Amino acid sequence: MTEQTVIPDLSKPEWRAQKTYSQNLADSVIKAMLPPLTPEEEARPFAKYYYEDIKQPDPAHYALMDEPMDPARAYGPEEINRLLDLEYLEKHEVEIGWCNLPNGAGYIANKNFYPGVTADMIDWWFAWHPLEDLRYRIWYPPQHAGIMLSPLDRARILDPSVPNREKNWGVVHNVTENCDCGFENIDIAFRSPADMGFDMEKFERVAATFAGGMGWAVAVNKCDDSITAPAIMCHIFYDVPGGLLHRTRFWMGYRFTVEGKPELCLPPGVSVPAANVQGLARHNVKEFTRFGDFLPRIYKEFGHSMYC
Repeated sequence: MTEQTVIPDLSKPEWRAQKTYSQNLADSVIKAMLPPLTPEEEARPFAKYYYEDIKQPDPAHYALMDEPMDPARAYGPEEINRLLDLEYLEKHEVEIGWCNLPNGAGYIANKNFYPGVTADMIDWWFAWHPLEDLRYRIWYPPQHAGIMLSPLDRARILDPSVPNREKNWGVVHNVTENCDCGFENIDIAFRSPADMGFDMEKFERVAATFAGGMGWAVAVNKCDDSITAPAIMCHIFYDVPGGLLHRTRFWMGYRFTVEGKPELCLPPGVSVPAANVQGLARHNVKEFTRFGDFLPRIYKEFGHSMYC
């Protein structure tokens, strides 16, 4: 595709005055209170999704996050290519669960089937939703409070020469979110599947699409005692009859080195609190139950463009 220059249209919300990072952090305290929509937000064509009844998780699925799984059946991000071994996954892997690994890291696995969902829908959503707070809030209104991009990252996402699948590669989503342990500001640095460590020859044969990277989280009401916590996040999607299969993995307490290798960064003898691991596991079940329910509908209305 021929490279094109993106010309900002300042009449569109996507290109309006950008907050600074400091302003966004200050505003996140207000965002975390989940204020009513502003008149401008009420006028957006997708505001109706904010007021929908949220589909609740299947009780049996949600109950699998009640107690930790056997850590012996979990693994670290160094073995991320296990997610490309479909026979092993289907026969041996614990697909829904959480635990602390022996090294103290938090491990989360989840699996969802999305009827009628395609890889194109996933790629569009992960590019479309970070462009304004309301797009993020309608995903899971009870716990998603807001989002921000830097001007350079916004320009990449709005650049028509960049395929939707690649728009988030190298982009940071600054989100305000409650993962069942209080509202946090989380900087999610998205990466390509190759930069996550996947064997790309096998990945291209097995996976339909992907979204993942590394996040850093700190409480909205940050104080001197607040802990800044990293995590590696992986969402991988597979074509299956009737829709998409989605597998999630989180490794809390891990980050990527400058060389791109996963690295445990917990002090010796320290573990990620079990309540935080379970909280993120439960949040993941809830937000992606909602995701599979409303994505086909919102894509049908707005999936033709980044603008609306």
